[in-house]
Amino acid sequence: MSAQALQMPRWMDLVLLPLWNLLIALAVAGGVVLLIGASPVQALSVLLEGALGSARGLGYTLYYTTTFVFTGLAVAVAFHGGLFNIGGEGQATLGGIGVALLSLWLAPKLPGFVMIPLAILAAALFGMVWAAVPGYLQAWRGSHVVITTIMFNFLAAGLNGYLLVNWLRPAGSMSVESDAFADSARMPAVHELLAKLGVEWPSSPLNLSILLALAASVFVWWFLWKSRAGYVLRAVGSNPSAAHYAGIRPRWQVLAAMGLSGALAGLVGVNEIAGVQGKLTLDFVAGAGFTGIAVALMGRNHPVGIVLASLLFGTLYQGGVEVSFEVPGFSREMVVTVQGLIVLFAGAMAMVSAPMFAKLYAAFARKQRAAEGKTHG
Repeated sequence: MSAQALQMPRWMDLVLLPLWNLLIALAVAGGVVLLIGASPVQALSVLLEGALGSARGLGYTLYYTTTFVFTGLAVAVAFHGGLFNIGGEGQATLGGIGVALLSLWLAPKLPGFVMIPLAILAAALFGMVWAAVPGYLQAWRGSHVVITTIMFNFLAAGLNGYLLVNWLRPAGSMSVESDAFADSARMPAVHELLAKLGVEWPSSPLNLSILLALAASVFVWWFLWKSRAGYVLRAVGSNPSAAHYAGIRPRWQVLAAMGLSGALAGLVGVNEIAGVQGKLTLDFVAGAGFTGIAVALMGRNHPVGIVLASLLFGTLYQGGVEVSFEVPGFSREMVVTVQGLIVLFAGAMAMVSAPMFAKLYAAFARKQRAAEGKTHG
């Protein structure tokens, strides 16, 4: 049952309910921290200080946020098309491969203002094609997209390893990574650009991909809620049979949803490969595709919510590193536990508290109507 079906206003569904679930998750996480003998207040203060209390920490937090925005948007687009895309890991990997192949081929010959847009297109195209295959298999062959996207994650990892070991690794090198890209293929770092403007900013992985993530968020919002194509896609996701009788071809919409979802996930390659690594490496996605599922769930599959949820998870990732160093007995696994609790309460149990809020809102609405009746009477 949705929050709308419970007659809750949209602001309550999108803002108040997720915040309530987040507070519950943090309260339970605080109980877990107490059980291991640590102070929840100390852990939270160190986490926030490490993630947001310094320019360097903020740079790392926004770098993680950028990656999670891409994967969260990818999950959300597929969801609105009636699909559950669990293949963000593989699609992001293919995006990185696309960036690497193009950069190794053309970067020595092209200037940065040409190379960077081409790298963005390559990342989106490789991710799109990789996601379109499971979309086609579901739409025309009946293979469930959840199963195929999971399997394609393993295929992508295997392909990346094969290319690095057999084709892209420099001769005589023991490191499983490609040659470094030419400077024209590097996404400019924020601290380098600020230095040119005379602003001192500590070095961090944050690069201009953050602007690309914001642009992607605006595009997804416009596409899903302002364009005819987005309306058609959401109609198929809500009721494929009704959409079919309305003259829409659900099969092509499945393919479109998965293609756009994969393109968004592929943009992770721009942030990670062009923006940070400067070369193709193994496992550069590092679980971001699966984190995108939690981000989309917590963000209610809306771009604004996804940006905020991405910032939360970016804070947890960066602050969690500081906590594992500063708080005795608090390991990195504890941060993962906190993330899991947030996913549990903000995702799987998101609607558990909805009836309570619906009843409170209904009682408030009745009281307000009664007051208006007395005033008019």
